[in-house]
Amino acid sequence: MRLDGIHHITCITGDAPRNVDFYTGVLGLRLVKKTVNQDDPTVYHLFYADENGSPGADLTFFEYPGAAPGRAGAGMVHTVVWRVGSGEALDFWSARLGVERDGDTVRFADHEGLRHELVIADVADDPLVADHPEIPRELALQGFEGARAFAGDVELRTARFLEQLGFERHAERWTTRGDSRGGWIEYEPAPEGAGIPGAGTVHHIAWASTMEDHESWQQRVAEAGGRPTPVVDRFWFRSIYFREPSGVLYEIATLGPGFTTDEDLEHLGETLILPPAFEHLRAQVEPILTPLPNPREAWTRT
Repeated sequence: MRLDGIHHITCITGDAPRNVDFYTGVLGLRLVKKTVNQDDPTVYHLFYADENGSPGADLTFFEYPGAAPGRAGAGMVHTVVWRVGSGEALDFWSARLGVERDGDTVRFADHEGLRHELVIADVADDPLVADHPEIPRELALQGFEGARAFAGDVELRTARFLEQLGFERHAERWTTRGDSRGGWIEYEPAPEGAGIPGAGTVHHIAWASTMEDHESWQQRVAEAGGRPTPVVDRFWFRSIYFREPSGVLYEIATLGPGFTTDEDLEHLGETLILPPAFEHLRAQVEPILTPLPNPREAWTRT
């Protein structure tokens, strides 16, 4: 039983319109679900991914309007690492983002300081690509490669904990590969000063499991010394949450049912969608959410 790489990474933004502009307009991801934070339905939960809304390419944001900038510290993911297909793709993104290429890596930050890296994929995993009129498919982002986090002392307890969850160690990088995909998290020494959650920071990282294995993962986390939540039904997937010993908030999320459960594939992300258990709140929450147009309405196709 192995985790199938990264399912999604969830971050915080203080400005949903600029967030949509950057992640759909600049990075070329598809807004695949416009919904609310199920733990606080007064705020958005925006999901960006490939054209099919696949786990493994799913970057998500909670919007807290006007949130102050945060700062990554010990126990927090600080960089999202994406795959691209070639050196030509790195050159394309270097020019598009206005940053220098550093060997086989392109590093940049979004408008709120969230850090990203692009690296050339060296795996057999299917590329997870979104359509965008300005970005050729062969140059587009292909889903997650991994993530980088800050930690105080990984050796103290985190190393053993991750080994018990089936991660394999390569220096400071911990990898997991299941039947469909693989991914990794790399730990770096934490900077001085406590981390501050806020705009431009990562809230949690989610790893993927099959529906069949999900309850077994809850038991395995508990046996490794974690304190997992009960299984939480998020409608589009099911989740358990826990902190690994260094403090990073982990989630294990299922590979289904998926975002087409309640929307046609061709119309993903166009309108506000509430899970059935939250539909009765629509009249209360919709007026207080930041208006967001469909980012693809302005596309012109030839």
